[in-house]
Amino acid sequence: MPAEHILIVNSEYPPIGGGAGNASAQLARYLAQLGRRVTVLTSRFADLPHDEQHDGVRVVRLPALRSRQDRSDTLEQISFLLSAALLGLPWVLRLRPQAVIAFFGAPSGVAVWFWSLFLSLPYIVSLRGGDVPGFRPYDFARQHRLLAPLLRLVWRRARAVVANSQGLRSLGTAFEAKVPIAVIPNGVDLDRFHVPERTWGPARLLFVGRVVYQKGLDVLFEALGGLATHEWTLTIVGDGPRHAELLAQAARLGIAERITFAGWKSGAELAAAYAEANLFAYASRHEGMPNALLEAMASGLPAVATRIAGNEELVAEGETGLLVPSEDPAALRAALATLIADPALRQRYGSEARSRVQARYSWQTVASQYATLLDQATAD
Repeated sequence: MPAEHILIVNSEYPPIGGGAGNASAQLARYLAQLGRRVTVLTSRFADLPHDEQHDGVRVVRLPALRSRQDRSDTLEQISFLLSAALLGLPWVLRLRPQAVIAFFGAPSGVAVWFWSLFLSLPYIVSLRGGDVPGFRPYDFARQHRLLAPLLRLVWRRARAVVANSQGLRSLGTAFEAKVPIAVIPNGVDLDRFHVPERTWGPARLLFVGRVVYQKGLDVLFEALGGLATHEWTLTIVGDGPRHAELLAQAARLGIAERITFAGWKSGAELAAAYAEANLFAYASRHEGMPNALLEAMASGLPAVATRIAGNEELVAEGETGLLVPSEDPAALRAALATLIADPALRQRYGSEARSRVQARYSWQTVASQYATLLDQATAD
């Protein structure tokens, strides 16, 4: 039977969190447009309403520790796990959803697995990256070692496990080969992120994301430091713990005056940031499937990105942008120089980028795939 009432569980949901929060919000919105009743359980933060309707979706925010809008630490994630497992259970009994989507195997997946021990509750785990052992070992190796036995239980009890890229599926299979993993990519809002009238020279580079080691901004700065004779500026939309370190690096390289740290933006301000740029730079070290890159492509931006899982599935080499090896400032510098010097090539790549996401990555398409999987889960 169709899953008419769907519960989505995620510790982050706009306006808090990053790409996964945005993905869960878009999925909820488009599942509602498909005629499903959708409720989201997420974390309380600041003075956000505890229970509200938004875009046809009911959003219930549970008590949890959360001190920053853009990110949370291990203790805060544990607090959401406990809150969702214990305080979320009465909500599940009251709402009686036909199926649940847990964004991340932990903390959300663990809470949903706990509910399933007492209730007949089919659930899907949506893997996002940081919840998969082997992903970002410089950040998560210890947590993954501790969580591994529990994650296997969560995955094995799920009706389906879904990765958002082929690369993440490969990493998940290496961790737990007994669980089949489907792939449903992230989507992008093609109405919010559209192609504006823009000029193509001089080069106005853009990066969007957390200012953390994972995103490779240190490598990007190193590459740009060798392009002093080229005409370019870089805007960084986002914030994080490496801000001060990157400011010092930019000053050391003599490029500080060309770089603007614009802080976090959302909604119309974020769409405007993409519209004002004419080249997207993404030197990330690890990704599931990056929302920022999808948004840039939907906005008609060519990209120079690292050849890693997620990025290499989105960027068509020599058609929508250029791919370079991770941790290689010289290769990144050469690719940036090529596109900075050729506005016509940037314009052509940007047009192809928009066409590519229109054909493959609309949220309508992604939501339909999840709806089919949910219906299969409730039919079993």
